[in-house]
Amino acid sequence: MIGKVLVANRGEIALRIIRACRELGVRSVAVYSTADRDSLHHELADESVCIGPPPAASSYLNVPAIISAAELTGADAVHPGYGFLAENARFAEICERVGLTFVGPSSRTIARMGDKAEAREAAAEAGVPVTPGSDGSCESVDVVKRVGAEIGYPLVIKASAGGGGKGMRVVETEAEVDAAYLGASREAGANFGDGSVYVEKYLENLRHVEVQVLADSYGETVTFPERDCSVQRRYQKLIEESPAPGLPVDVREGLMAASADLVGSLGYEGAGTVEFVYADGKFYFIEMNTRLQVEHPVTEMISGVDIVAEQLKVVSGERLEVPEDARSPDGHAIEFRINAEDPLRNFLPQAGLVEVYNPPGGPGVRVDSHLYAGYRVPPYYDSLLAKLIVHARDRGSSIRRGLRALDEFAVSGMETTLPLHLAVLEDEEFRRGGVTTRFLADRELESEGGLLRLNRTSV
Repeated sequence: MIGKVLVANRGEIALRIIRACRELGVRSVAVYSTADRDSLHHELADESVCIGPPPAASSYLNVPAIISAAELTGADAVHPGYGFLAENARFAEICERVGLTFVGPSSRTIARMGDKAEAREAAAEAGVPVTPGSDGSCESVDVVKRVGAEIGYPLVIKASAGGGGKGMRVVETEAEVDAAYLGASREAGANFGDGSVYVEKYLENLRHVEVQVLADSYGETVTFPERDCSVQRRYQKLIEESPAPGLPVDVREGLMAASADLVGSLGYEGAGTVEFVYADGKFYFIEMNTRLQVEHPVTEMISGVDIVAEQLKVVSGERLEVPEDARSPDGHAIEFRINAEDPLRNFLPQAGLVEVYNPPGGPGVRVDSHLYAGYRVPPYYDSLLAKLIVHARDRGSSIRRGLRALDEFAVSGMETTLPLHLAVLEDEEFRRGGVTTRFLADRELESEGGLLRLNRTSV
């Protein structure tokens, strides 16, 4: 087992990794910006190093500072968590070159799957279904129009290096291609330093499903039952659950088999997630995230597997030891992302002093958070405050447990998405299961007697 891990992240995911290290007897090193001087990950790690001022570019994205902190403290591994440098192939390569174990796949694999167009090609080569679209990046407007003529409209233009809806445009007709191509390319260049784009057929009324994978250096691959991540706003996930409600067993088996085929073809090692869209009884590959996902606790709750611990074991050269029954769902789990955002003001980010923090408890309730009363939420980073995960014997019981836990959860000092989650759980369509990614886009939020309500605006 590696002896000391530098955690190149902050917030709840840094705490999650530090706790896994402690249970495995591995020492941890936290890095923090001056804005996070009072953070829990700084306090709970075995050692900590300040790596710069508040802006992420000067701290959590500051590769020389992070590498120097690892060398200063004698760390032999770096865990990037998610976000920041987690899928930065150059950072992984630097770690490899200086003799630091990067907790994740190889830099080569990260680079290949980080290019969405190349990832499509890799999936197709492995026999995984992909949506009709371009072969690689589209170098000009004419290429997009040629693809449109072949597969039909609507199309979606996507950034090859992108994610989170940035560098993405839906095109209904050929007349819209020129402006959409230019806008997507410019946005992709501004956000990812790469303006290349590719094209796929735009599928409507779809669900977003994904498969958690683990693989070791001995050729063992484990795939877990799918997560449904269809409740989103502006392509950002808000609620994830597993297993996906109403998904046929043969589709689940197909998703898991396709994910295993892709992982095997890549020679992948570590944790990752293969993402798909599902519509009209068929699934298609979207992308692969070569890192730990925000929603990994959902899979942990239905499988009993500590995914972070398995990551650390794999990079230490150990074999995966996942029981066979962990590959089938045990009950149902739902995760709610509690963000510092105002749902009634177009999810405007919030910051400030946490006056009250009372997380829920009881059977089947887990809260991953870095908050405490008196903590000041800085304005520089992601708005995620906490993740509430509930687990019960079936989906109906899990929803009822979620309602109870959300009602108990108290955070004051800023607006949060807690009321929105309560509104979603009260929605009849959500309760029936199988909502599409249009679920929130087709509804308006209204405040009624201090509670939020979702009103459908389109049929």
